[in-house]
Amino acid sequence: METTYLVFFFIIGTFMGSFYTVVGNRLPKNISFIKGRSHCDVCNHTLSFIDMIPILSYIGLKGKCRYCNSRISPQSTYMEIYTGELYALSYCIFGTSYKLLIAIGIITMLIIISISDINYLIIPDEIIIFFSIYFIIINLLNIGITETFKSFLYGIILFLLMYIIMLIGNKIFKKESLGGGDIKLMFIFGLIETPLMGIVSIFIGSIIALPISLYLLYKNNEHIIPFGPFLLLGLTLVYMTQFNDNALFSFLNFYT
Repeated sequence: METTYLVFFFIIGTFMGSFYTVVGNRLPKNISFIKGRSHCDVCNHTLSFIDMIPILSYIGLKGKCRYCNSRISPQSTYMEIYTGELYALSYCIFGTSYKLLIAIGIITMLIIISISDINYLIIPDEIIIFFSIYFIIINLLNIGITETFKSFLYGIILFLLMYIIMLIGNKIFKKESLGGGDIKLMFIFGLIETPLMGIVSIFIGSIIALPISLYLLYKNNEHIIPFGPFLLLGLTLVYMTQFNDNALFSFLNFYT
């Protein structure tokens, strides 16, 4: 039975990953992701359901459009697999609890913002607003008004912290060091984690981003790096491992 649920969540995740990819690609271009059928980016032919079955369609079509035989970007397929795995992992860790809803919210942000920030260097305000409301509602239903207000304050603290980091970075590098979306994202982090765990998430995301940033700088002389996906990857790791303030203090005490 457990395996059945894991497979179910993986399959649902692949379909949602496909949808999140569409959202991430359309929102920055102000194109509705609700209206309009999916189509081939080359020949503009409307895709049928059989062309959009996650993973299987890409394999069956050998990575080519059925109608014009042009190459299909594997990006959506990667995101389908990634989302499916994360959905199944979330269920494995949290079961059918409210924490599963939080995990799914984090995964959704991770996929959509990864697509939009990597491809367009934009974190849409619509995503920030939607998920701020989403997590506030979940908090109200599960931890009550007092704790939700506390999480709201945590969000403001992390937002201000990231804003200060941006000001310092701008002064050091003499140019914009962080995007506005990265700063706004910190408010959502506070709705999910404590300020300390928010800082840990930033630290982990920065560590992951560093070698990739150095590679892009060396390879392509790329000075603008999408930081949002790395921040969210840090948050995902912290939340999925259930790492918290007490665990951090125990870790620090062990090495002091």
